[in-house]
Amino acid sequence: MNEAMTLTLAWTAGILLGAIFFGGLWWTVRKGVSSKQPALWFLGSMLLRMGIALAGFYFVSGRDWERLLMCLLGFLMARMLVTWLTRLPAGSRTHSEQEASHAP
Repeated sequence: MNEAMTLTLAWTAGILLGAIFFGGLWWTVRKGVSSKQPALWFLGSMLLRMGIALAGFYFVSGRDWERLLMCLLGFLMARMLVTWLTRLPAGSRTHSEQEASHAP
């Protein structure tokens, strides 16, 4: 397989890993805040998400720093995408949320 295709696949894998990681974080926060045992939700989710992300980075990189870098780029792009997709509309924010978004 040529180098460009390998790097593209590493970037795509990074997007997938990031979507799993940050999408899982969003889902955990929504479930955890209303749970009777939120610590269990957050700890279990963190261990699972970190395990998936670290194993994914390890296997995708194949001991090649360029593939690792492309995977990280995809991971960070997925973070921006998940943040954008899960953002509340501006009109539905409470006053305290609006004030917190302008904190230094």
